[in-house]
Amino acid sequence: MNIVTGSSTALITPFKNGKLDEQSYAALVQRQINNGMDAVCPVGTTGESATLTSDEDIRCMEIAVEVCKGTNTKVLAGAGSNSTAEAINTAKRAQKCGVDAIFSVSPYYNKPSQEGIYQHYKAIAESVSELPFMLYNVPGRTGVDITADTTIRLFNDCANIYGVKEATGSLERTVELLSRCPELKVFSGDDAIDYPILANGGAGITSVTSNLMPDLKSELVRLALSGDFAGAKAINDKLYPLNAVMFCESNPVPIKAAMYIAGLIETLEYRLPLVPPSLENMKKIEEVMKNYEIKGL
Repeated sequence: MNIVTGSSTALITPFKNGKLDEQSYAALVQRQINNGMDAVCPVGTTGESATLTSDEDIRCMEIAVEVCKGTNTKVLAGAGSNSTAEAINTAKRAQKCGVDAIFSVSPYYNKPSQEGIYQHYKAIAESVSELPFMLYNVPGRTGVDITADTTIRLFNDCANIYGVKEATGSLERTVELLSRCPELKVFSGDDAIDYPILANGGAGITSVTSNLMPDLKSELVRLALSGDFAGAKAINDKLYPLNAVMFCESNPVPIKAAMYIAGLIETLEYRLPLVPPSLENMKKIEEVMKNYEIKGL
């Protein structure tokens, strides 16, 4: 099983006149490839997956697979739902369109027990048993935490579950997971703490900021995984102001605005209930961006 590790980008989803802008999406994926990212992640939280149709989900995956074909950049696609049956259906469709791996967010809103979370993920993993599979833990959004016990149980019981994207904001969680289960691949899901997670044995990152700065984010991960922690920390520190302002409002509102300001997308469109950032926050984003060299398409 060829797992996906290293630097990955939680791709935004560009819209034009309310519809998926396929041409822009393909160009954004190509830009990630050109700037050394190991993987792209279509239709996650940053891709506004909550308001995409199932057909739009799959089309985003198809475009990513098409553009990445023949390159060193893999496709790690989102396939999550609070309905286990729907998550299984999405996972199967993702596998059919040729993604390299999937990640699946914990079932939100329902607030299942840890046993319910275990059975949810076990059912998805078994439905696509040949496809590498990462858990995605983001309790601030889902209302439920995948505990370390449950993560390790799933890793031990399901051959294709190889890792977890940890977006708890907790360094202690990463320390606990890797001290108890060193073989587990832990991804940082919080841009500000990419370096400390990698320095503690993390296997990669899934970044929001790398939509804008894929060159620096890919270099940060390359340096950390090669043992150059001083170099990786220097990049992490340099990116801190940008990482911070990217969360001045709910993701993906600021990153999408930043991509528009940088001229990387033609239109600034969101799906309701998301709306553009306030004028005050738009100015904050513009001011911080002046301190960085942003590579074009």
